[in-house]
Amino acid sequence: MTALVIAEHDNNSIKGATLNTVTAAAACGADVHVLVAGANAAAAAQAAAQIAGVAKVLHADGAPLAEGLAENVAAQVLAIAGNYSHILFPSTAMGKNVAPRVAAKLDVAQISDIIKVNSPDTFERPIYAGNAIATVQSADKVKVITVRTTGFDAAAATGGSAAVESVAAVADAGTSSFVGREVTKSDRPELTGAKIIVSGGRALGSSDKFTELLTPLADKLGAALGASRAAVDAGYAPNDWQVGQTGKIVAPQLYIAAGISGAIQHLAGMKDSKVIVAINKDPEAPIFSVADYGLEADIFTAVPELVKAL
Repeated sequence: MTALVIAEHDNNSIKGATLNTVTAAAACGADVHVLVAGANAAAAAQAAAQIAGVAKVLHADGAPLAEGLAENVAAQVLAIAGNYSHILFPSTAMGKNVAPRVAAKLDVAQISDIIKVNSPDTFERPIYAGNAIATVQSADKVKVITVRTTGFDAAAATGGSAAVESVAAVADAGTSSFVGREVTKSDRPELTGAKIIVSGGRALGSSDKFTELLTPLADKLGAALGASRAAVDAGYAPNDWQVGQTGKIVAPQLYIAAGISGAIQHLAGMKDSKVIVAINKDPEAPIFSVADYGLEADIFTAVPELVKAL
C-alpha cells in the first residue's frame, strides 16, 4: 500500500498542516508519497523531501496550479490517483475544497476529519461537535481522507531524504479563474500554528475592552489571539480569530480562555489543547469542565494582575 499526501504550501515552503497529515498517512501502514502541485514550487518540493518518513515527492509544476484552484488541483490528484490506496488532505480550507471533488470523481465515500487511524481501513472521527467519536470502516479501494491536524503529532520537518520526481502538470480546467487574494498580516503567530493562544469571549463587552485587556497578555506570552463565536458575532474580534466548530480547530501547548463560558461549539475547537486555563466569574461555566486550571474571578481584575505577575 502507498499513501499520497496532498501538500499545502505557498510555492516556497510547506505549511505545518502537511506535517500532521504525513503522520496520519504513515499510521495507515503505507509508504508515504507527497504531491506538491504548484508553479515555480521547486523550493516547496525540496522542503517536502526533507520531511521525515516521506519516501517520494511528486512535483507537478505549471501555471494552472499557481494559485491552488480546487478544480485544477483535484484534476492533478486524479491524474495519479490510480497508484494509491489512500489519498490524504489536511482538514483545512484547501483540503476541504479539493478532497470532495476527488472523492466524487473516484466514486468513493470521503472519510472526513479523522483523529485516529485504527487500521488501514478503519478510522475515528468526531461527530456531534466532538461529543461522540465515530469509528468508520471503509471498503473502498481508494480511501479519500481529510485529517484533523490536532489529532496527530507533526512529522519532523527535517531528517528525510526523499527523491523528488517530476510529473506532468494538468491543463487548466477552465471552470474557474483566480481574481485576487487578501491575506491577513499580523506580527503574531498564526492561530492554528500557535503554541500559546489567548482567547476572549462575549463577557469582554466591546472590541476596545477586548484589545485593552487581552493584547498585553498576548504580548507578554508571545501568543496568538483568539475569540469565541459569540465575541466574533458581537463584533469584538475579526472572523479569522474565531475558535470553534465553525471557526478554527486548535491544539496549542497553552490555551487561556478569558470570559468564555464554554459552549459546545467552542469546546469542539480547543479541548485538545495540552493545558487549558479558564478565567470566569461563573463557577458553573462549562469551560471549567475541560480546564486544567480554573480561576473563578472577574476577568477585568484577574487578567491585568496576571499581566503584572508575568
